[in-house]
Amino acid sequence: MSQKIRFVNKDKTQFFQTLKQRVDAYFTENEITPHANTTMVVKTFVMLAVYFIPYTLIITNVATGWMIWPVFIVMGIGMAGIGMSVMHDAQHGAYSANPKINSIVGLCLHLVGGDGRNWRNQHNILHHTYTNIHDHDEDIEDKMGMRFSPNGNHRPFKRFQIFYAFFFYSLMTIYWATYKDFDQFFRYHKMGLNRDSKKERTKQFLYLIFWKAFYFGYMIVLPLLVIDMPWWQYLIGFAVMHALCGLILSLVFQLAHVVEGTQFPMPDEKGNIDNEWAIHQLNTTADFSRNSQLLTFYLGGLNYQAIHHLFPRICHVHYPAIAPIVKQTAEEFGVPYIYFPTFGEALKSHVTLLRKLGRNDIFHMMQEMG
Repeated sequence: MSQKIRFVNKDKTQFFQTLKQRVDAYFTENEITPHANTTMVVKTFVMLAVYFIPYTLIITNVATGWMIWPVFIVMGIGMAGIGMSVMHDAQHGAYSANPKINSIVGLCLHLVGGDGRNWRNQHNILHHTYTNIHDHDEDIEDKMGMRFSPNGNHRPFKRFQIFYAFFFYSLMTIYWATYKDFDQFFRYHKMGLNRDSKKERTKQFLYLIFWKAFYFGYMIVLPLLVIDMPWWQYLIGFAVMHALCGLILSLVFQLAHVVEGTQFPMPDEKGNIDNEWAIHQLNTTADFSRNSQLLTFYLGGLNYQAIHHLFPRICHVHYPAIAPIVKQTAEEFGVPYIYFPTFGEALKSHVTLLRKLGRNDIFHMMQEMG
């Protein structure tokens, strides 16, 4: 992060103030909490079951031979579901008004190989505050030979990124579990995001080591000790699980931010973004497939990404009810609300933008950015 960013609402718009009043009124008038309800609690157990029941079938040798492949695929789907539908709300403080409950439910991230503190730094602070701003939002930074922003570095070989991007997407969670958290631990301390004493930093590092050991212990060591199958067969299944999970999680993010119509603004020389923060969120974020109840259930409402960015501390089960309020308010204030009716249309738009970014087609990209 090279400079401090400030959002300057020079037009003194009242968009977010008006929107927040209307959303607050919705919860007050309907006498409901903005946090988890019974549906959310049931979903929590469903997602955990989709991941841990197949795991149990493997380590008890019920699933052997060819059966391990569909079992690992189900685990990959469950793993992504835990991330999107359970831990995501908890790590945002949206699951419950009680911080202890959020902390407990948030441990789901550690159970699937991640680290909550690093995730909150990258996602809650950097991504949610500086959405689609190059050199501040790490989710759109150049990585693995890919370019996700017109402000990123272009290299001639990146014209082929549409052919290899999805492979690298599939590496997301295994990279996360093995290397990324350690890199972020030290890098975020250097950046000043973690202002720990030396003693506290050592404690947090040991905490990170413990959970990594726990994850690889129950996912690699224990199964290889008890399963009745060749070790290499199990490890291939483990890799398939992570590849599917990584692909799902990567695509859900990309379809919300790296698509045609979203903007990638840059601050001026003083570090100012001339926009209200909430309007910036709608300029840089897209929704998709809002009418699909199945996708909304599984994705944890992340197909309502714009609503999530505006109200990250509201549980996702309420997003479908809030969306019309956001849409109406955005129309009244002349604020764009980017939406793709289907998953396929959003995916096509993402691929199109990847191609333009790879070819460095600046003219067309600037047109898409408005």
